[in-house]
Amino acid sequence: MLAGILTGLFLNNYPAIVKINEKLLSLAIYALLLLLGIAVGSSEKIISNIYNLGFQAIIITLGAITGSVLVCWMIYKAFFHLK
Repeated sequence: MLAGILTGLFLNNYPAIVKINEKLLSLAIYALLLLLGIAVGSSEKIISNIYNLGFQAIIITLGAITGSVLVCWMIYKAFFHLK
């Protein structure tokens, strides 16, 4: 990780390389998501429980969004609200 940080600091002076790196990073992320989807789709255990997993994912997502909005609102009221 330290080698990557140092390389990034060095290559930051070369915008063409940074642009290529961003495209390669996006391609790598897409490839990883594709492979994850293939792994999930080929797992009989996950596919047979997709309804339960989907329901849990929705509950967790809604809870995370609600909690984030509430905390942001409290921080806004405490520090940024003009009286």
